[in-house]
Amino acid sequence: MYQVTQSRDRAQWDAALAALPSPHVLQTWDWGQFKGRWGWHPTRLLFERDGQTMAVAQVLHRRLSRTPFTLTYVPKGPILDYADRPLLTVVLSTLEEEARQRHSLFVKIDPDVPLGVGTNDTPPQPAATAVQAALAGRGWRRSREQIQFKNTVLVDLVPDEEALLAGMKSKTRYNVRLAGRRGVKIRPGDASNLHAFYDLYHETAARDGFLIRPFAYYQDVWTQFLTMGRAHLLLAEINGESIAGLILFVFAQTAWYMYGASSVAHRNLMPNYLLQWEAMRLAKHLGCTCYDMWGAPDRFDPGDSMWGVYRFKTGFGGETVRGMGAYDCPMHPWRYRAYTTLMPRVLSLMRRRHRPGL
Repeated sequence: MYQVTQSRDRAQWDAALAALPSPHVLQTWDWGQFKGRWGWHPTRLLFERDGQTMAVAQVLHRRLSRTPFTLTYVPKGPILDYADRPLLTVVLSTLEEEARQRHSLFVKIDPDVPLGVGTNDTPPQPAATAVQAALAGRGWRRSREQIQFKNTVLVDLVPDEEALLAGMKSKTRYNVRLAGRRGVKIRPGDASNLHAFYDLYHETAARDGFLIRPFAYYQDVWTQFLTMGRAHLLLAEINGESIAGLILFVFAQTAWYMYGASSVAHRNLMPNYLLQWEAMRLAKHLGCTCYDMWGAPDRFDPGDSMWGVYRFKTGFGGETVRGMGAYDCPMHPWRYRAYTTLMPRVLSLMRRRHRPGL
């Protein structure tokens, strides 16, 4: 018999999360607290049996403007042993009831469950197909809107540094060393450097054509995690000028390369290669065993817009992991269909209107 309660204590929540399989930084108390300042309302559910936490789900709710309905989202969760089918059933039914009580159009989850290793040529893992079947049996469906990256590249940080370097592609290893020889220096940053990092991020977005938010949004989340010691800013400099940077998020034994930026100036110095290597070294020093490079293409095809970034990431010796992606459970099927048909068009319009530099 499971007892479902709400956690109102940061230490309790993060300890319970860290003790479960594959805990994710987007399920931490800090992430929910940050999103709570930007229109979302976090509810943190603990699923306990015999005094032991078996699952957690940080559920975000947001009111749809000028309607009586809400959206319900569990980013990179819920967190549990997905092989435990009775537990999965309890968690899903609880999320469905939570969504009904909140008058949600639908509830979206991002199960961080590996579908397969490698590109599309490799078969899906039986454990993942079992989870997909369980979801389908309850009326859940693959989401048309993937909020987070479905696929990623993971680097095993357990080997020593020499072995990590040896595991890289030769060109990547060469570029890491080249950056050092050409005078690129990597230094830690702090909150006083966030504006400079955002300027690089804005330049990167304008160059690569992706949507970013105003500085206040990023300043909030970056400051929140930097202050709590769960984020680290690294800057690549040449003669004191910042030419690239990244922000690493850390929780439990995983580090996520969540934000990266670079200037078009001095790209021939290969600063991003040395940045990644120093980030891996830092993550390893912090006790992490996994470095998540946060994102790979949906289609493993040179025509995909992320193909160049993907090639860069795989150069560091990581393993491509395909995820299940997001799933939705509609509470109001016809309204859900209307919303999911309209929303992609709205997002496309926003991207065109708010693209940096335009």
